[in-house]
Amino acid sequence: MDRGTQTRSRDSLPEGLGRAIRETAGAIAVLLDGATDMTAPVPGLEWTVGETAAHLALANGLMADIASGQERVYGDGTPQSLAAANAQSLVEFPERTAEPLAAMIVEQADAFLDAVDRATAEGTAGRTFLTPLGPMDQDVFASYLLTHMLGHGYDLARGLRRPHMIDETRVGLCLPFLKTAMPRVAAASALTARYTVRVRGGDTFGVTFTDGTVEVLPAPPERSDCTILTEPVAFLVMALGRMGPWQAMARGAVLAWGRRPWLALRFPTLFHVP
Repeated sequence: MDRGTQTRSRDSLPEGLGRAIRETAGAIAVLLDGATDMTAPVPGLEWTVGETAAHLALANGLMADIASGQERVYGDGTPQSLAAANAQSLVEFPERTAEPLAAMIVEQADAFLDAVDRATAEGTAGRTFLTPLGPMDQDVFASYLLTHMLGHGYDLARGLRRPHMIDETRVGLCLPFLKTAMPRVAAASALTARYTVRVRGGDTFGVTFTDGTVEVLPAPPERSDCTILTEPVAFLVMALGRMGPWQAMARGAVLAWGRRPWLALRFPTLFHVP
């Protein structure tokens, strides 16, 4: 079915999320259009452009299958198991050509959204999905798909030396997943601290660390130790491990204050990016 003729149920996903998924998949396809050197390295990754695009096509297919009700085991949620599953999947899937991979990325994003629409029409939109990063409801799962595409879309843009597709609106739509994932990807730490995280022009929430236990709060915690104000794109790029805090601060993309402002530099290191 032609993407331009598809319709989406108004209440399938939070406003703008389905559109952002479709447009991000399309932007990645445009990015790959005309790419001739799929063996080019991606800065910061061990993968080439072709391997990154292949992983993205496979991941979109995995998430579309899960959204349609299939059980797909992919690691056990730990960064090590996910890395191993990624490596194995790339061995088993040798396609590295731009055009077919771009088509797969778009088709599988559409398949995910079609599954969401069917669930809404059938009254099963309240399902819980077992994803590679644990159980999620439909809205958070869709936010996960968008976040994953934006992260690797950013990688492809760097590898191909072309503009990326991350913007403030899309970052806002990634926040439900990021806030859900934070406790699940937290690194072992004895830190006790209370953070307020403010995304400029968007959400403000709290993250607390208490003797290794991480909790994400819908609002700033009482007596916050450190308030972090970030520019939206920098927030997502840091959250996905593509930029360090010193680099972001040097660009003026992060400000910090409070009783213990130095904790801002430690915040990104408290999580393992899968």
